[in-house]
Amino acid sequence: MERVLVSACLMGRKVRYDGAAKTSGDALLATWREEGRLVPFCPEVEGGLPIPRPAAEIEGGAGGSAVLAGAARVLAADGSDVTNAFLAGAQSALATARSFGVNVAILKEGSPSCGSLTIYDGTFRGRRMPGIGVTTALLELHGIAVFDEDHIADAGVRLRELEEG
Repeated sequence: MERVLVSACLMGRKVRYDGAAKTSGDALLATWREEGRLVPFCPEVEGGLPIPRPAAEIEGGAGGSAVLAGAARVLAADGSDVTNAFLAGAQSALATARSFGVNVAILKEGSPSCGSLTIYDGTFRGRRMPGIGVTTALLELHGIAVFDEDHIADAGVRLRELEEG
């Protein structure tokens, strides 16, 4: 049975920067939870950041790949550099995915860790732009397909493909 790495906030865990959850009511996700497929994970918490914590964005909206390459930083709204925590969280997510044989992840859209289509532009003005988060970039670099909470059905298609081999 294929396992799925999933953002802990989508599973109702209060791990987001503001201390809240973003619980998904998706039926397929609920089915996978009942089947024991899901591996909940929060890279920011695993990287050592507290709950709650200041919001963070990738400098200049550069994206997670630039952070992995050392060409951009992740900055918190208070001006502190939290890049190392984001990198540590991404590495921990990859290690967890590997330990469970995960090939598919469902991560929270817009997050500087987990965004797979959009991230915030680095100005802390609530503006999104195309891009991926640090954890998404690392997982994709290692062949793990990442989907957001609005594309769980697409993740299901990928899961079936993997299981049918």
